Amino acid sequence: MLQQTQVETVIPYYERFLAELPTIADLAAADEEVLLKLWSGLGYYSRVRNMQKAAQQIMADFGGQFPTTSQALQTLAGIGPYTAAAIASISFGEVVPALDGNMFRVFSRLLKIEADIAQPKSRKIFYDLIAPIVDPVRPGDFNQAIMDLGTSLMNAKTPTLATSPFARFNLSFQDGTELDFPVKSKKVKQRQKFYAALISEKNGHLAYEQRSKTGLLANFWTFPLLEFDSWDAVYDGVSAQFANAKQLTITPVTHIFTHQKWQVMLVQIDEFSENWTYFSEKDYDTLPQTTLQLKLQVALRENL
Repeated sequence: MLQQTQVETVIPYYERFLAELPTIADLAAADEEVLLKLWSGLGYYSRVRNMQKAAQQIMADFGGQFPTTSQALQTLAGIGPYTAAAIASISFGEVVPALDGNMFRVFSRLLKIEADIAQPKSRKIFYDLIAPIVDPVRPGDFNQAIMDLGTSLMNAKTPTLATSPFARFNLSFQDGTELDFPVKSKKVKQRQKFYAALISEKNGHLAYEQRSKTGLLANFWTFPLLEFDSWDAVYDGVSAQFANAKQLTITPVTHIFTHQKWQVMLVQIDEFSENWTYFSEKDYDTLPQTTLQLKLQVALRENL
């Protein structure tokens, strides 16, 4: 839950999740709709799907016992090297470095490591340098201390102070190059995508469609969405397909995914489709909802 999400946001979700699914066996057997409803609003839904897959693996492959080593943990769905090392060192005392952004920053500055941290091959360079100095008695405390150091005295935008206890052996501080580290190549720009959300009403019920089993928003119910090549083409494209189409909001609903930026126009139409399911507001509220769909519902209410 804490991946890409702040602690204060996570706490109530965490408490509800554990109250509903207190054991690995409960998580493994949970119905997907219950699972997604508990997660609704946190985003990045692949995380919770992977959590359930991991729970099912633990039940099938580990006799219901949580793995205790970073190597075994990495066999579980959704658990990569960092998460595996963090769990293994903090919870089970395995002597292994938990390489995250903070650890990369701290050691790249201390040692002037010029390896590009955006490149997968650089992980081994850092791992080989840090592994020998992980505290053999308190590896979890070591890893958490580096995380804390990376968010305080050596955060991304603040150079080390001359009075810092790290100044005297921080190589990048000594020659004034600290903010040049870590070396990281630029991210790929977000792709813009343009959609119309179709508002079709029948007997007081609104139309929804279930997304495909793969891709963004997989299996979730949303207003029917049509994709277009540009923002200017959205309304004209809907008008060409549906008679009497009415744009409900000039300002688009914007939603950001990791590598995509969606802009969505709400358009009311007078036509129906057998491919859509019509829910009352009460019935739809019982289904798991994405943050994007919640934004669309708010926009719709504001334009009625």
